[in-house]
Amino acid sequence: MTKQSIFGRISQLAKANINALLDSAEDPQKMMDQMVRDYNDNIAEAEQAIAQTIGNLRMIEDDYKEDQQAAADWGTKALAASNKADEFRSAGNAADAAKFDNLAKVAIQRQMQSESEMKTAEPTIASQREIVEKLKTGLNQMKEKRTELSSKRDELIARSKAAHAQNQVNEAVKAVNIMDPSSEIGRFEEKVRREEARVRGAAELASSSLDAQFESLEDLGEQTEVEARLAALKAKQTGQLEG
Repeated sequence: MTKQSIFGRISQLAKANINALLDSAEDPQKMMDQMVRDYNDNIAEAEQAIAQTIGNLRMIEDDYKEDQQAAADWGTKALAASNKADEFRSAGNAADAAKFDNLAKVAIQRQMQSESEMKTAEPTIASQREIVEKLKTGLNQMKEKRTELSSKRDELIARSKAAHAQNQVNEAVKAVNIMDPSSEIGRFEEKVRREEARVRGAAELASSSLDAQFESLEDLGEQTEVEARLAALKAKQTGQLEG
């Protein structure tokens, strides 16, 4: 996989509109599960590719530092050879002076070669650094999207379970409504009221019968007294006639 294709995939996933994708899905939960797996796979693949890209960049940077150090070293050697040539020249030793001037020239050529390699590597290093930063940014965005997607999935699962539970409650309530417990309670209450009324009626009837019995006793007592008084009156009259 090339860096460009990795970057393109990262950009595509990072810019994905999760809400729009879920709205168009027939089964959002299954789609989210698949998307989470896809994100995990692509993130793992992207991490490997980015790690390789960073590794290549560090190698180029190491080469650049070596060329930089080499250029400095050759510059130091060129200066030392030139100074030595000047010493021999001052001493009248032209042959050795020429020899060290040539060494200085070789050192300068090596220095220029290292500087040329540095200059050639600089655009590559700058480009690779830019690519690495973009890949890192895209990877972080992918991870944020994965976190958002996981949260959406968990939320959807929780809402689905809550909706299922609510539906069960609604079905239970509907079943209770079909049985019409209020009317059953009403009929039971009416039965109790009728029973209470019957008991009150029986009580009143019993009370009325008792009152009637007492009234009969009172009437009997009064009749007895009348009979007694009549007998006494007759006895008194009989006594008067005899006298």
